[in-house]
Amino acid sequence: MERRSIKHIINEIQLVLSEKRTALSVLRTGIAIFALPLSVLTVLVATSRYYNVFEVLGLFVPLLVICVALAIFGVVMMIRSTRNIRRYDRMVDSLLGQSDYLKSLLGEARLREEQEERE
Repeated sequence: MERRSIKHIINEIQLVLSEKRTALSVLRTGIAIFALPLSVLTVLVATSRYYNVFEVLGLFVPLLVICVALAIFGVVMMIRSTRNIRRYDRMVDSLLGQSDYLKSLLGEARLREEQEERE
């Protein structure tokens, strides 16, 4: 197995973490896109006594189709970004495993976090 320098491994980890930040941004956007149709439907239900659904059916059906499409798109974005985040975490763990120094450094940090959580 090829042993690479710690500097090289850290650079690769930084690249993977920047991709993870992008995936987190996509997750945030997916949540917002999913929440938008729910907000629209909440307003429609709250104001339903001021209109008759059958009189505005020509507007109501396309609006519901758009809301369903946005909700599905938001869920797809959230699922994909969650998968990517998990994949990036595995990549970082793999990169950390290539250096005993980084592994021990991170291991000490994780042990301290676990001890703080127990207290």
